[in-house]
Amino acid sequence: MSIEKPAGNDMLKRIFRMQTELNDYVFSKNNLKDPSGNPLTMDTIYADVSGGALKVNDLPNTWLSNYSRAMREEILELDEELLWKWWSKDEIDIQNIRVELIDILHFLVSAMICSGLTPEKVYDIYSQKHAVNLSRQDSGYSMAMKNEEDNRNIG
Repeated sequence: MSIEKPAGNDMLKRIFRMQTELNDYVFSKNNLKDPSGNPLTMDTIYADVSGGALKVNDLPNTWLSNYSRAMREEILELDEELLWKWWSKDEIDIQNIRVELIDILHFLVSAMICSGLTPEKVYDIYSQKHAVNLSRQDSGYSMAMKNEEDNRNIG
């Protein structure tokens, strides 16, 4: 299977589309169903977010929790690849580290979709949060002055 490389501004859209296709395939292969007994899809989870189904047993929370756990495990696998003995003569396996980072990205994109994010919304929120982070650096940000007021208008 050959995957055509999209233009620069379409790459994130393509990643979201590929991840949706992969997740739908995994759901189908494992015969996962939504609460109505229909085949589970990422569109179903996304629609639940849009429709306000945000309680503990609703699909968005269930799948955000699943993807959060998966990311945590992948981060542990990444940590196992990283060396901490500064006196060691060992070398890191950069290829495997890259693969672990992409595994984390798979689950991160899945979680983004489950929270109702689109590639455009990711870019918008990232840009806003980036500006907050720069402002924090410029203002001498510290734990003593930490509050979330500067994050409240992001979205």
